[in-house]
Amino acid sequence: MVYSFRDGKNHLSHSSHLTIYTSLLTEKKLIQDCQNGIKQSQYLLVKRYSGMLLSVCRRYARDEAMAKDVLQETLIRIFQNIGRYEHTGSFEAWMRRIAVRRSLQWLEKSCFQHELQPVEAPGNQYADPEIYAQMGAEEIMGLLRELPKGFRTVFNLNVVEGYTHKEIAALLGITEATSRSQLLRARKLLQKLLIQQKKMVV
Repeated sequence: MVYSFRDGKNHLSHSSHLTIYTSLLTEKKLIQDCQNGIKQSQYLLVKRYSGMLLSVCRRYARDEAMAKDVLQETLIRIFQNIGRYEHTGSFEAWMRRIAVRRSLQWLEKSCFQHELQPVEAPGNQYADPEIYAQMGAEEIMGLLRELPKGFRTVFNLNVVEGYTHKEIAALLGITEATSRSQLLRARKLLQKLLIQQKKMVV
């Protein structure tokens, strides 16, 4: 099954029928139908969750085209593995993990080697500026896109997705110390970018 997102829309036929069908389906029933290969439910799953999954892919991708390519592969992988989902834990979290892993596979490890170098962390723990709470999601996303790939990836994995440094180290093939140092440096750079942005506004 292939889905196209090149124009930013889901190509779904019989949309009116899907609207009715959507209102009648619980998440559990939708998953069960997808596990049984029911096409209408598979299209519905794409319609219901592609926006959330695309937002995950965008945080790691270098541009919109790459994000949509990763989303395409994520959806394929979801349908390939949905039979293994056992209804334990959050279904959205299960799909998000697939999206994260596909995103990381698109970011070749070579692109991290010059960025993911361990540095000595300062004695005091770095704190995120309180002003982050005053920013919108798009504004924060814009700042994250300005970070080097390595910084952005570690920041997303830890702060946004909730992965531990041990898990990040395993995913990226780095040490836990490197993961911690990259997160610290990412936060520092984010604060610097934020200060510069606020000065430009003033």
